[in-house]
Amino acid sequence: MTPIKAVFFDVGNTLLFRHQETILAELHRKGVFPTTAQMHAIERRTKREFDDSVMRGGDVDHGFWWAYYSHLLEELSPQEDSLRDSLVTATRISGNWCDILPGTREVLRRLGRRYRLGVISNADGKIADVLKICGIADCFITITDSGLVGYEKPNPAIFHAALKGLGANAAESLYVGDVYSVDYFGATRAGMEAILFDVCGAYRDSAWPRVESMQELEARLV
Repeated sequence: MTPIKAVFFDVGNTLLFRHQETILAELHRKGVFPTTAQMHAIERRTKREFDDSVMRGGDVDHGFWWAYYSHLLEELSPQEDSLRDSLVTATRISGNWCDILPGTREVLRRLGRRYRLGVISNADGKIADVLKICGIADCFITITDSGLVGYEKPNPAIFHAALKGLGANAAESLYVGDVYSVDYFGATRAGMEAILFDVCGAYRDSAWPRVESMQELEARLV
């Protein structure tokens, strides 16, 4: 394996996580409060279904969260299309992804002393501002947002744009993201190495390289 010189990160469910109080506010008003264990179980189920769909040519941008909230509402409350749609809309707002795991900035700063760091995200053109508000934008040399470059993962074009922006070689670069069909498949198809950031354990039984925390990622890279 060629030594890694650059590491790129996904944002959602990798660097930043949903602010549940904001995104689930309408659900909470109905007296429904899903637990972390319930949401992780739904995420594992949805990722398996979503990966199968994307690999068969399904919709990347809208499909995951539509399926996720459909499953969540089926389990926790009466199915309401309007409620599901409002949850999807809230989730697609980059500013609502503002929860950060403890130690994330510290790990990024240490990794930045050894590797060139960048971001590649399917977002709405505002992810650089969100990363700045969350206090980690300065950890990255480049931030590639699909809303600005016009290509979404898993299209190799967005990975190539990010590599060019950072002046990095694909064979010497690693991508870290949470969805196999979008992140792992997209990055490896672009010639990069990849690791799944798998907090919910969706890929625990797979053969693909995976970590469950930033600290575990750092241990693999250092």
